[in-house]
Amino acid sequence: MPDFKKYYTIPAPPEDVYMALTYAPSLSLWAGENIEMQTEPGTTFSLFDGGITGTNIAFEPNQKIIQHWDFGDSEIPSEVTIKLHPHKKGCSLEVRHTNIPQEAWEDITTGWDHTYMASLMDFFE
Repeated sequence: MPDFKKYYTIPAPPEDVYMALTYAPSLSLWAGENIEMQTEPGTTFSLFDGGITGTNIAFEPNQKIIQHWDFGDSEIPSEVTIKLHPHKKGCSLEVRHTNIPQEAWEDITTGWDHTYMASLMDFFE
């Protein structure tokens, strides 16, 4: 299964981006009203009205988020690691998404650019 890695520049400091990615009231402003999120490993999450679901694995405040995303009955977890780094324009956000099922590749890679990151950037602009 293929992996995806990409960097995005978000016009906000890493602390604000981390809050937007993990704090339920902030998430609901850019990822849909029906979200579920807690910053405790082992909890489940849901974004974009159930379009993205999975399990939270680890959190390093203002630096890193690790999640397993659900893809049906796939035995190998699809892991998403988001790292936040200070950048002169705000925050450099690194996404590494591993074990993407081949049949979902196009939707996932397009979704990172045109839905997930586009919505997050719009939130800060």
